[in-house]
Amino acid sequence: MSKIQTAERVSCEASDNFVYQRSVLAYHEAAKRISGDVLEIGTGSGYGIEVIAPHATRYVTVDKFHAIQGSELPDNVEFLQTTVPPLPYPNESFDCVITFQVIEHIRDDVRFVREIHRVLRPGGRLILTTPNAPMSLTRNPWHVREYRVEELQNLLSVWFSKIEPMGVVGNERVTAYYERNRASVQRLMRWDILDLQHRLPRWMLQWPYDILNRRNRRRLLQEAPDATTSIRMEDYRLTDYEPGCYDLFFIAEKGVKREEE
Repeated sequence: MSKIQTAERVSCEASDNFVYQRSVLAYHEAAKRISGDVLEIGTGSGYGIEVIAPHATRYVTVDKFHAIQGSELPDNVEFLQTTVPPLPYPNESFDCVITFQVIEHIRDDVRFVREIHRVLRPGGRLILTTPNAPMSLTRNPWHVREYRVEELQNLLSVWFSKIEPMGVVGNERVTAYYERNRASVQRLMRWDILDLQHRLPRWMLQWPYDILNRRNRRRLLQEAPDATTSIRMEDYRLTDYEPGCYDLFFIAEKGVKREEE
């Protein structure tokens, strides 16, 4: 079994709908803010390509796995299978970089951010999302780390001159699903009387976590199908950072005069 099949890869499967719809929102919000030559780090299954491509002159999207469904891409889209960092592109190659739900998987996040800064042109923009750590229901062993808003802001501020911290929040329908999910996870965690989720190394927990996570999502779908499938992108919105947001959504701009270090 490869990581491509894990619950970490958001799909349009009904049980993933809570996560999928807010992931789609990120692409639509990014599409309002991008132009020119665009690099995406973390293609996933490619469901964001059709949203971003019409707004880019050239759209390069990279991923560790070759997971794009279908073989045909729009004429202005290129896909590259590679592991990052580093990024295999010259300095100042792109006007925008987008990367959604990726940085939490990167061991060397400092190098990751530095590489993004390097390939951006002066005045270029990074748009990034990642889970808001206080809203996570349990330890996710697929993540190297998760960020609080101040942690991500401090990381980005080393390289970027202007940073706008925002967040993805949901309405009552989204909150109701989140609370049901939290109650279900808490019931599962009662069996972890030795607190193994925090004691064991990540690699030992990844597949058990993934199996339980997938089963939990499907059980929630079975118990209340409408509560899961009725969530739409419009039930989420992007706002200035709020402590209860599900995802951090950061926009960072590269200064026009700063020299590469």
